[in-house]
Amino acid sequence: MAWETVIGLEIHAQLSTQSKIFSGASTQFGAAPNAQACAVDIALPGVLPVANRGAVERAIRFGLAVGASINRRSVFARKNYFYPDLPKGYQISQYELPIVQGGNIGIVLKDGEKTVRLTRAHLEEDAGKSLHEDFHGMSGIDLNRAGTPLLEIVSEPDMRSAEEAVAYARAVHGLVRWIDICDGNMQEGSFRCDANVSVRPMGSDTLGTRREIKNLNSFRFLQQAIEYEAKWQIETLQDGGAIQQATVLFDPDTGETRMMRSKEDAHDYRYFPDPDLLPLVVSEDWIERVRGGLAELPQAKRGRYTRDYGLSVYDAGLLTQSREAAAYFEDMIARLGTGAAKICANWVAVDLAAALNRDNLDIAQSPVSSAQLAGLVSRVLDNTLSGKMAKDVFDAMWKGEASSADELIEKRGLKQISDSGALEAIVDQVIAANSKSVEEYRAGKEKAFNALVGQAMKATRGKGNPAQINEILKKKLAG
Repeated sequence: MAWETVIGLEIHAQLSTQSKIFSGASTQFGAAPNAQACAVDIALPGVLPVANRGAVERAIRFGLAVGASINRRSVFARKNYFYPDLPKGYQISQYELPIVQGGNIGIVLKDGEKTVRLTRAHLEEDAGKSLHEDFHGMSGIDLNRAGTPLLEIVSEPDMRSAEEAVAYARAVHGLVRWIDICDGNMQEGSFRCDANVSVRPMGSDTLGTRREIKNLNSFRFLQQAIEYEAKWQIETLQDGGAIQQATVLFDPDTGETRMMRSKEDAHDYRYFPDPDLLPLVVSEDWIERVRGGLAELPQAKRGRYTRDYGLSVYDAGLLTQSREAAAYFEDMIARLGTGAAKICANWVAVDLAAALNRDNLDIAQSPVSSAQLAGLVSRVLDNTLSGKMAKDVFDAMWKGEASSADELIEKRGLKQISDSGALEAIVDQVIAANSKSVEEYRAGKEKAFNALVGQAMKATRGKGNPAQINEILKKKLAG
């Protein structure tokens, strides 16, 4: 039997406010345990929460960016459950009336585009953190994160593979950073994913029983966890077993998921409106002010790149994964003109991206600036450098050997030979010295032509213009 995987994601994005969602305590990362847990966060008797306006505004900004409805009236609710790092015995969240409803996220895949629908995005507070290491059989509780503002972004179960889920998570990650509501730091817990995974027979419209994989804090773990979980569920069903709704954890060391607890449903949490917080009312003026402050969004920029620059959807998607990447590309275009858009896109999306991934750097940390890369590309466009020579120059610039392509060209004597007369003389010598390859080419063996080109490039010490050498060779061999 063929099976289909069905995936929905719940993403928790920590909002970039300086204080917590219902108290004035700091949200700064890295403080000593419990140093940033105030009376409201630890639920001392008599304290009252006050909603953080900055957190609400960031939720509105997200809702507008994804084309969602902003509820003019939303309600904070108490989600009741017990856990040692939840001092109140409940979490303040939103349930029946969230601030953001609907919307969608466009994702770019290698074989095209897809739209993932959003169910909702709601405001809530984070819990504290249980620490199980270095306590010799005990657990420590750090309440610094208690009350940290989160936007929980819930998708519809629209994804059908781990690759699609990762593409969606990356798109949301890029968007929340683009609109400056979350720093996206996954190592510090600012952006976490829960994946709801189920399987069903291919062609079925009935959803299978889902299991929720909690707290995935890297895109690599997200992909590995979904792939393992889907495989496990399919094998369980094929062996005659049944899937029990559950919450599971992913172990990066084994690459496996393991059950943590049976999965609760909404009624198990006994949601009810928080009596200490009035309904959240958002005015039309506030929404319009936020809308007016939004810059061009990634999807609109992707459309402009494909329309104005003739880029593929995939390349445009790579260039708009972050605001920094788009700014890098656009600075190159400003220096070289729109006619250079495709070659600039190739350098940014391929060579630069590969170097950044290899060294685990963000584009903002690139050793080669957009101005430096534009200078290198300009030397390819004016035929000073061949493609191969340009890659060598890029690698040298990356290592800090020079501050510009021109400096390296001068230092290494790398100027490409494009003089027709000089190249013709070299080609004549190659033809005269390689009569066997000439005969083989004329007998229809294309590989012999490549061998002749290689000999000509060798004679020029790699500095000959490859396109000109090809053209001259073809003319002379046809004569």
